[in-house]
Order: sequence, then structure tokens, then C-alpha cells
Amino acid sequence: MDTALLVSAALGSVVGLILALTGAGGAIVAVPLLVFGLGLSVAQAAPIGLFAVALAAGIGALLALREGKVRYKAAALMACSGAVISPAGLWVAHRVPDAPLMLVFALVLTRVAWRMFNQPAASAAHDLHGGAEPCPSDLPCRLNLERGKLDWTAPCARALALSGAMAGFLSGLLGVGGGFVIVPALKRASDIPMQGIVATSLAVIALVSISGVAASAASGHMLWVNALPFAAGALAGMLVGRSFARHVSGARLQQSFAVFAGCVAIGMAVKAVHALVA
Repeated sequence: MDTALLVSAALGSVVGLILALTGAGGAIVAVPLLVFGLGLSVAQAAPIGLFAVALAAGIGALLALREGKVRYKAAALMACSGAVISPAGLWVAHRVPDAPLMLVFALVLTRVAWRMFNQPAASAAHDLHGGAEPCPSDLPCRLNLERGKLDWTAPCARALALSGAMAGFLSGLLGVGGGFVIVPALKRASDIPMQGIVATSLAVIALVSISGVAASAASGHMLWVNALPFAAGALAGMLVGRSFARHVSGARLQQSFAVFAGCVAIGMAVKAVHALVA
């Protein structure tokens, strides 16, 4: 049991270190690390990963809120729709065999890894061509420059609620925060600056993850003996990583993490296929 506690804390510290160095990438590798490191099923590992995600994203969201970067009304709407749907994802996770669930996770992780690998190159090309792109006029959510707030319309509320619901379902199903859904959705649906998008995404992730953790705890699916040391390790790793994150090349680091995540996705896919054919 002591060994399991140490392994949980060590795995959590890896996740926290990646969170500090990449911004949010570590959250999605929490479940694979628990699956391979502790031999848990995806359904068992998902609430533990979600617990660590909730703590890490909550800290980031509070810091961003203090700086005035969080669009709290948008975050509240997305989080509410996500919190309603999250238990449905949890319900499905405990009724689907582990191998298909692992295969779904591998596909999601592959998509995230591909996007992260190509993002630095896209940003460099964007900067090379003069910075900001013209903002489409048909965005459902637009900032009112005079008030500095979003103009709320039915299409805007619908777009945000649907994005939050998708993030909530994935958080319950796979134990991920859903930032890889929320950030692109906010970029497509609004003209909020990127710093505001990331800050708002952290707030949504924290709130949705908390609801998922509460649902898992209430249903008796949270393995606290692994969750507590894992979360403690994640916080410790994040604090250590923050001390030297500024000295590391962000683009190269993100691409290196994307390669690592891709390898993890391949490992999970192979394990899932082996289980299906066995």
C-alpha cells in the first residue's frame, strides 16, 4: 500500500510538472499514466485524473480572475451546461467495457497531440504574416468595445452551452478537463482575446471538473487512496515546474510533449486492441 501511495504521488508530480511547463497539456496524460502506472481501468483512473485537474485549473482560474481576464458569465454558462452533462459521461464510463473506452481515449489523445504539435508552426506563420487576423463579422459572441463585455444573444448562449456540454460529457467519460474542446470553441465563436479565452477555459475546466469529482465521490467511484497522493504530487510538481518554466523554450517543449502524448496514445490503442482480440 505504501508503494502504491508513492507511485501515485510520483505519477501526479509528472502531471504537475507537465502542467507547469506546457500550460494545460499534463491533464490529458493523467489517465494514461494511472492506467499504465497503477494498472487501473479507464473508469477508475478518470475520477482521479479529474480531481487533479480540478485543483490545478482552479488555482490558475483564481489567479486569472484576480487579474480580470476571466469572462465569468460565459464561464458560468458553459460550466452549468457541463455540470449537468458530466454525470451522464460518468454513467456511460461505468457501463462501457474498458477496452473500447481506452480506444476512445487513445483517439482523443491522438487528436490533442496532433493539434499541439502543429500549433507552434501555425503561430509562427501567423506572426510572419502580420499578427492579428481580421475577425469575422458573423461570430455568435462579440465583445462590446464600449462596455468591454460580451453582447449576449441567443446564438451566443447556444454556442457556449453546447461547448460546455461537450466538455462536461468528456470530463465524466474520460476524466479530462475539456480544455481542448473549450479553447477552440471559444476561438471559433467569439472575438475574446487569447489570454481571456485561456483564462475562461481554466474557470470552466475547474467548475466542470469539481462537479465530476463530486458525482464520482457521491456514487462511490472515487479511489481516494490513490486520488489524494496523486493530487498532492500534481500540485508539488506544478510548483516546482513553475520555478524554471520561463527558462524553457515553449514551442519546442510543446512539440516534445505532443510526441510524448502521441506515443502514450499508441500504447493505449495497442493495449485496447490486444484486449479486444484476446
